[in-house]
Amino acid sequence: MKFWKYHALGNDYIVVDPNDLPSPLTVEQIKTICHRNFGVGSDGILIGPLPADNARCALKIYNPDGSEAEKSGNGLRIFSRYLWDRKIAGGEEFAIQTAGGLVRSTVFDGGKSVRVEMGRVSFWSDQIPVAGPPREVLNEKISAGGREFTFCAATIGNPHCVLPLPEISADLARQFGPLLETHENFPNRTNVQFLKILDRANIRIEIWERGAGYTLASGSSSSAAASVAHKLGWVDRNISVHMPGGVIAIEISGDFSIRMTGPVTKVAEGVMDGEMFAR
Repeated sequence: MKFWKYHALGNDYIVVDPNDLPSPLTVEQIKTICHRNFGVGSDGILIGPLPADNARCALKIYNPDGSEAEKSGNGLRIFSRYLWDRKIAGGEEFAIQTAGGLVRSTVFDGGKSVRVEMGRVSFWSDQIPVAGPPREVLNEKISAGGREFTFCAATIGNPHCVLPLPEISADLARQFGPLLETHENFPNRTNVQFLKILDRANIRIEIWERGAGYTLASGSSSSAAASVAHKLGWVDRNISVHMPGGVIAIEISGDFSIRMTGPVTKVAEGVMDGEMFAR
């Protein structure tokens, strides 16, 4: 089975063409491929290009635990670069269909940078979803692991829980991220961002990603955290999101539509051996 591997600020994905799959991947196969010791190792798998009626192609995104993700900003940048590398797409803007909605992408700088129109952020509970009556989920209380947090929730095609804090760390994300991901408030689980405001144009986040765990960078998390910070009046519309893996640029329009720009790096291409699945 052929594969391509890329990373976007340390958030790495394996891309597989569905035509190279002898049969659909099982949950156990996905877990094995993504395993850092027993497989190729990645933060997820991108299956595409798939047929689409209203886009250049469709994309399926799988987390390392085998669950399907609706949308991934870094995954979309990587997949866009992959389409560019294989000459399926050029330098013009093109559309990709995901389970979380249609996005538009542009590859430039010789493939090393990708801009994605991520769609519109919503803070409404019934769209995210968040338990309880329909409302914008802003500055609500949530308890996990014996600690109470103030959180905001958002969706950009996938669910996010953003926790503004005066100080954040990887240890904090690792400790409370898994508890918040599976909190009863979130029927479909959630991605979690621990947010620190640096100034009107810069924020920093630590990320616990649904189905993947602690993550060095995330495009959809950057979009959600920046949108929450802007919604609360703490930052302007053009924001640099600083993460352990690097920086993503986010532009927020008046209706909270998001344009994300960031780098992509090709790591490898090769062939997986079936022996990997025999253990």
